Amino acid sequence: MKGENGMLKKQTVWLLTMLSLMIVLSVYYMMSDTEDIAYINTGNQETEQTVNQDQMDDDVEIEDINEIQSNELFTTIRMELEDERNIKKDRLKEIVASSSATANEINEAINEMDELEKMTTKETILQETILATNENYEDVLVRAEENKVHVHVITDNLPREDAVKIMQMVKDELGEIVVDVNFQATNS
Repeated sequence: MKGENGMLKKQTVWLLTMLSLMIVLSVYYMMSDTEDIAYINTGNQETEQTVNQDQMDDDVEIEDINEIQSNELFTTIRMELEDERNIKKDRLKEIVASSSATANEINEAINEMDELEKMTTKETILQETILATNENYEDVLVRAEENKVHVHVITDNLPREDAVKIMQMVKDELGEIVVDVNFQATNS
């Protein structure tokens, strides 16, 4: 009976994940232009630039991402990230509530939930801080992974100095970690 409940929970989580993804994609496609969005060539070329700073060993990569309804894309990514983290939190809460979990497993689950909350808070703080540093930034998305942080900025131009400042803000908040800074041109 125990195996059936675990399998049923996995199927439920999988089903909810797929439904969430379907809803997000449906909203995205309904809100996007009616043009063929499988391939959009706006004529903009992707560019990569590397930024070097004496105090840092790491490089910052700046890429101009082709224009795609930027605000909608960032909203979709934020929703997917939130859904993914909520599913992970639910799994961790199940471990904490489980009568068969050891004290060590429960402590690990609690610590992981705390880390998820801290990372989400730090991402939000970074997004708001970066957005406040330059009035030309329309939106900022910060996504932290285990060993890399992606910072996406909607702006017409992202000079190297600004990318270095963003990288330093991320390192000040999160410590030594690889930082990927991209910018996407505004839709104006």
